[in-house]
Amino acid sequence: MWAPNATAVEVETLGRRSPLTAGADGWWSLDVPDAAHGTRYAYVLDGDGPYPDPRSRRQPEGVFGPSAVYDHARYTWADHEWKGRDLRGAVIYELHIGTFTPEGTFQAAAGRLDHLVELCVDFVEVMPVAPVPGARNWGYDGVDLYAVNETYGGPDGLKTFVDACHRAGIGVILDVVYNHLGPSGNFLHPFGPYFGGFEGSYWGEAVNLDGPGSDVVRRYFVENALQWLRDYHIDGLRLDAVHALHDKRATHLLAELAEEVDALSCAVGRPLSLIAESDLNDPRMVRSLDAGGLGMTAQWNDDVHHALHTAVSGETHGYYADFAGLSALVKVLTRGVLHDGGHSSFRGRAHGRPYTGVPGHRLVACLQNHDQIGNRPMGDRLPMPALKLGAGLLLTSPFTPMLFMGEEWGAGTPFLFFSDHVEPHLRESEGGRRKKEFDGFGYTWEAPDPSAEETFLRSKLDWQELKEEAHWSLLCWYRDLIALRRALPELTDPRLDRVRVEADPGGEWLVMRRGGVCVSVNFGTDTVTVPVARGRVLLASDDPVTGDEKGTRLPGQSLVIHRPSG
Repeated sequence: MWAPNATAVEVETLGRRSPLTAGADGWWSLDVPDAAHGTRYAYVLDGDGPYPDPRSRRQPEGVFGPSAVYDHARYTWADHEWKGRDLRGAVIYELHIGTFTPEGTFQAAAGRLDHLVELCVDFVEVMPVAPVPGARNWGYDGVDLYAVNETYGGPDGLKTFVDACHRAGIGVILDVVYNHLGPSGNFLHPFGPYFGGFEGSYWGEAVNLDGPGSDVVRRYFVENALQWLRDYHIDGLRLDAVHALHDKRATHLLAELAEEVDALSCAVGRPLSLIAESDLNDPRMVRSLDAGGLGMTAQWNDDVHHALHTAVSGETHGYYADFAGLSALVKVLTRGVLHDGGHSSFRGRAHGRPYTGVPGHRLVACLQNHDQIGNRPMGDRLPMPALKLGAGLLLTSPFTPMLFMGEEWGAGTPFLFFSDHVEPHLRESEGGRRKKEFDGFGYTWEAPDPSAEETFLRSKLDWQELKEEAHWSLLCWYRDLIALRRALPELTDPRLDRVRVEADPGGEWLVMRRGGVCVSVNFGTDTVTVPVARGRVLLASDDPVTGDEKGTRLPGQSLVIHRPSG
């Protein structure tokens, strides 16, 4: 136990309280030979407590209860044939365990893997699973970062889910949060200088990555990452909001993490990926360590989302204002980002750097994700016509595409922001905090109460929708797009300098050329002629598609993938 400022540390376990012995550099220890798998324990520091273990592997009674000894060796894995999966050429599917199924458990999610196999996705990206206060949460209020939410099924449940994914040929990416901890149930403060003493972001106090005592704090997060990849057989981590990591050291935490994960990948004999969520638009994030970068395998690319969303929805409020007009979509499809050093009106300053030489597979792009849906007051999703066009462009783009659960069939259920804080002041003020967070986004924030159970229940997917023709038809469209992406090497080619895009100055149509394949889309409601010779149609969202050697005629709000004649 690391408690550098304590003068006495005790452990409560097996009906007694026993003192730990002080060692070097603030570490305390005690051998408890009769403790075993499942034994409850908690720490008392200078008479205060009891507190759960900062590195607790299990919290069977929730974030306010004692920790429990958990022996990883007791689980018998069945994924011995799994050799991992490379992120290059892959399709990711983001899901939230609590709302993916009616039951909201790892076991129930594993029961739906056939759907994902038939969709032909390569990875599932699971939103955070660390313990949270109450019974429901997005996961970004997590504490006890080494443990797994008992509501979902605890550590064994997560292992069972990963095992099932691997047997189905699907890799698992886990969303982890290292820039802050939740406001409730966070007991790291008494143990040591885990935090920097200043607000690191809207969500909470910054972790101490470069101040006194930060050597051990950094190892706390690095070893947490290694635990998921090694002990839970996770294939990659999505690192939440790394722009909120305050680290002025010569070696950034991300670079240190990349080195450690690379070494672990060699040891376990399978590829391990690190995907950063960053709004910095800095290509150093995904450049290799030996090229002076931070060594991330990939990063989330909001610019692609914003350009696609604006094109298919027509919305231009908030940060979408910078993406109005098809010229923004043309730029992101050919250069990776819109903001590459130019002015951002939403930020009121210049933003970003060019991504010259960065392959598209290092940029994870989406049409929808948990943020872009859940950060709307009513958690509303894009309508089906917009999904057809947006998915057609996303899944033929040079980027690593990511879908959000239910998107593939046009789920009618919202994905709202929800939480279940125990403290009355947090429960009552949650809605106000959300409203303040999105002040200036261009719409009135009138959202359901985040603390109400009904808000959570409304966010659960309705799998019965798949029995309806419209939903089933859209699912077939997504399946066909992914199958076509797998079949045509041009569509997974990550070289941005080989993407050619032409758009109508009036904002009605766009043509993207990927080798000998053309993706033509009509965003308007009237039939238009795009300047691409009619040829062999590979996939079309609507019939009929007509034309001749001079052009292809597209009905309103339609997309066609074809090989032009000649």
